[in-house]
Amino acid sequence: MLQISCQGSPHEIGIKHGSAAKAQIQSCIAFYADVFQKTAKMDWKTVTTHARRFEDNIAQKWPEYLEEMKGVAHGSNTDVLDIVALNVRTEIMFGCHHPVSDGCTAFSWYNSNDTRSFLGQNWDWMEAQKANLILLTIDQPGKPTIKMVTEAGIIGKIGQNSAGVGVCLNAIRVSGVDATRIPCHLGLRLVLDSSSREEAVSRLMDCGVASQCHMLVADETGGIGLEWSAKDVAVLDMNERGQVFHSNHYIKEHPGLDVKPWLADSDFRLDRIEKLCNSVSGSPSTEGLLKVLEDEKNFPASICRSAEDVAGIATLFSIVMDLRDRKGVVRLGRPSEPEAAFRWSF
Repeated sequence: MLQISCQGSPHEIGIKHGSAAKAQIQSCIAFYADVFQKTAKMDWKTVTTHARRFEDNIAQKWPEYLEEMKGVAHGSNTDVLDIVALNVRTEIMFGCHHPVSDGCTAFSWYNSNDTRSFLGQNWDWMEAQKANLILLTIDQPGKPTIKMVTEAGIIGKIGQNSAGVGVCLNAIRVSGVDATRIPCHLGLRLVLDSSSREEAVSRLMDCGVASQCHMLVADETGGIGLEWSAKDVAVLDMNERGQVFHSNHYIKEHPGLDVKPWLADSDFRLDRIEKLCNSVSGSPSTEGLLKVLEDEKNFPASICRSAEDVAGIATLFSIVMDLRDRKGVVRLGRPSEPEAAFRWSF
């Protein structure tokens, strides 16, 4: 997995991201062009036309993010609308008649006995996209330093920052988009630009998220789940053990939404990860939680997922973050047979 360190102004950060990951960004565009064509009969030009209506709102409300995307486009020799389209691909997909979305299983765990706070997940998607994953470090003046795993060209994804704030993502498959709200992946970046869980949640609540997803936001004091739709948000607080778990369906009620089952195994994985965490002997640790993410019960539709399943998606990476000690581990590929491991500390 390509590792890139960026620093400076938003535009400078974008240029470094774009130039270092030029090949991966162009491959990422080709990947999503193929996905949109196969699932929604949309060519890439049509996709970028849809991206334009999000660009105007981003320019007005989050101009620094648009500047960074312009830098990515400049560095990778692509059109800025190509990069905007990657960053709002979730919203464009939910605007299609046949939305597709990636799956995953996530947890946060604050152990009050030793004041340790962990956050982690498996990220499941089509295997062709694994080659386009990058490990991005962003050092920007006046904000926490960020380390995240993202798809090349996308400026917000899954990771943590030097203030001990982290975020994970679960896809939820429900139609509906509000282009006046912050796109999902830029919302993830907003979290990573925050100095505390409280600040991150407040900023997200102020702007709302444009499409359906679950964001698991945590810091060294614990985690909170935010189930977003284009119309509302439902909050999942920590249970009595300081935990929050999520997979790919709404846990809370969202009145008025047309919620249909998507991944039949989502309930199983949610129940399974809670049982596995609760069977951990002693205090939770990074190594113990990495082991939880290797679980293959109900294979191939397991926590450690294989593309042999009818859904055709596999676990492309696993991540566990120690938010108190400001450390993280990412394993590329299925965690039961990882292809590479990357560790960081702030």
